[in-house]
Amino acid sequence: MMNFLIRVLPLEEDTLIPAIEVDPNSVTPGVIGFVVTFLVAAGVLLLILDMVRRVRRVRYREEINEKLDREANPEAGS
Repeated sequence: MMNFLIRVLPLEEDTLIPAIEVDPNSVTPGVIGFVVTFLVAAGVLLLILDMVRRVRRVRYREEINEKLDREANPEAGS
């Protein structure tokens, strides 16, 4: 079993493509990256505001329906 593992898993890593030497200070996403990040953040903000508006609308409709039901049936209420 060990002989099989030695043949399958080489001890030295033979890389076909040599490593690229890059200065980490010069690699940035650039203006496009910041614009895309801003657009995604703006989209998320708009989705959150829309969700809050819809939840508020549903809550108010439920309160109005309960109020109308209490006015229609005053003896069934509390």
